[in-house]
Parts: sequence; structure tokens; C-alpha cells
Amino acid sequence: MASSPPSKRRRKGQTVVGESPSKSTSTQEKSSPVVVFAHGAGAPSSSDWMIRWKELLKKALNAVEVVTFDYPYMSGGRRKVPPKAEKLVDFHSGVVKDAVSKYTGHPLILAGKSMGSRVSCMVAAQEDIDASLIVCLGYPLKGMNGAVRDETLLRLKVPVMFVQGTKDGLCPLEKLGVQKKMKAMSGLHEIEGGDHSFKISKKHLQTNGSTQEEAEDAAVQAIASFFTRSLR
Repeated sequence: MASSPPSKRRRKGQTVVGESPSKSTSTQEKSSPVVVFAHGAGAPSSSDWMIRWKELLKKALNAVEVVTFDYPYMSGGRRKVPPKAEKLVDFHSGVVKDAVSKYTGHPLILAGKSMGSRVSCMVAAQEDIDASLIVCLGYPLKGMNGAVRDETLLRLKVPVMFVQGTKDGLCPLEKLGVQKKMKAMSGLHEIEGGDHSFKISKKHLQTNGSTQEEAEDAAVQAIASFFTRSLR
């Protein structure tokens, strides 16, 4: 993927992947959203998973652009232990503000995989961020010590769409009833047999007569439908 040209506002270590606005995008319907898509703790924006889901989200949402980026600890080919999610909020917010200024007037969607979805929720809770939707792909509701990390979710006022694999132990949203306690409008799409990255075993797929691609397509269509409903 081609990286966008450096901007004066870009922070040190920031890698943002997205196309520069063109005459065609400037005339695209303002209902088309700009999506800022954050990676998870263990793999950068250039991973196969992120590239695939970037394309899935762009197509399903008819997005004017899906902006991906690397957090500083992951930039430049480095792979350090990720810091606490709270320490990534300022950097993430800067990327969001750059995207909003570039695509003025388009609805803003904050999306993220695992840790990236948790930071996206923290960013959306800030007063100077006006998001239309948050998409959480495998929200890590349970920490490594088993504690339920729902504080940020309970503070949100922005609509949230959760996508989770039914075999994902880090995201037992339905069992813990988090959605019922949330103030924000929320939706949940479950990928039957999917793990934390939505990977479904071959045995499960054969038993159900389905494919990985069909399961992922159903998930992004559910996201698109929820986005349309949330704008009403």
C-alpha cells in the first residue's frame, strides 16, 4: 500500500496509510464516511489481516477513505511491548484530527482490532472528537488478569458496533451483559466459531457448509446496516 505524503502535522514516528484526496473524492457523497482503522497490539497496519479488513470495510461502508496507521511502538519495523492503552490516546487522536481535516464534512467512523478498538473508544469519548460510529473488532473486554474492562464503554454516547468470534475468550460481551448497561446505542454481530481474529476452523466451516470469506462478508454487511440505522 502506498503511504500518503508527509504532512506538517504528522507526529514523529507516525505512519499513516491512505490516499490523498483527489477531485473524485472531493465530489463523493458527503454521506460516505472516513474510517480511521487502528491495529491490534501484536501486528502493524501492514499485516495481512489489517489489509484485508481495510478493503472489506471500505467496500461495505462505501468509505471515502479508510486510514490506517501504526502506533509509535510499532513504527519503523520495531515491535516493542505495547504501552497501556491510555498512553496511546493522544497519538491516536492526532491521526483522527488529521483525517477529519482532510475529509471535511464526511461522517467519522473509528474502527479498531482488539487493543485498537479499545483505544478508539477512549478517543471517541473525548469532547473534541465528533464520531458517528465506533466499530470494535474483537473488543478485549477481559484483561490478562481476568478483570472486566468496561469503564470506557459505559461512558460512551457514540453508537458502537461489536463484532466478535464465538470462541473469543477476551470478548464475552453477551454473557457479561455489558451492552445492557451501556448508554450508547450498540449492536453485536457474532462470527460463529471465530477466534479473537475471527479465524474459523476448517472442521467448523465444513460442518456448516460455509467459508471464511462468507462469514467475514456477513460481518461487514452487519456493520454497514448498523451504520445506516445509527444515522437515522
